[in-house]
Amino acid sequence: MKPALLILLSLFVQLTVAQSPLTSTEISTFKKQVKQTAQQTETIVSDFVQEKQLDFLNDGVVSEGTLTFKAPDAIRWEYTSPDKYEVIFKNNQLLVNDGNGTQNIDLSSNKLFKSFNSLLINSIKGDMFHDENFEIYYFEVEDGFQVHFIPKEKRMKRFIASFQLSFSEKDYQVMQLKLIEPSEDFTLITFKNKQINVPVHDSVFKM
Repeated sequence: MKPALLILLSLFVQLTVAQSPLTSTEISTFKKQVKQTAQQTETIVSDFVQEKQLDFLNDGVVSEGTLTFKAPDAIRWEYTSPDKYEVIFKNNQLLVNDGNGTQNIDLSSNKLFKSFNSLLINSIKGDMFHDENFEIYYFEVEDGFQVHFIPKEKRMKRFIASFQLSFSEKDYQVMQLKLIEPSEDFTLITFKNKQINVPVHDSVFKM
């Protein structure tokens, strides 16, 4: 066999192995494991790296910061590099502080933000597998599992092509979050240095 064909065959095998659909039994087991992990999780504090890949840029825009979660539904994204700003989801409200003041968005009146926030919260709580706003597909990947959420609503499809969550096979915690736009631009968030069930004061979620 020619070298070029060997390379193509090798790539095909790698891609096939890299992502394979879960069976119905495997899906059921995966859901139970994620739910069990979520029920034991009261707080999460994790560093993150966010890469925004745009079609017209050769290199992605990289940001870093810290994510803080406290049950049942409080999330704080603190961006520290290259720009400093904060985003807080709490009590159906979205608070944004970019250093020039705080903006308050009522999620109950914004379906897109509300759906995104619900999926984000539910991914941590292990309740995202029954979301009627998405078609959901499950895969086994090299170091764990990946779940793809494809929006059903036309308005959301204009902004989001798919929403992907990657879970560790070791602890069934979310490792990566990927938001793909219809243009194929994407935002990839990778979590690292994660701390589970450490003390988190309520003041963290105030601006």
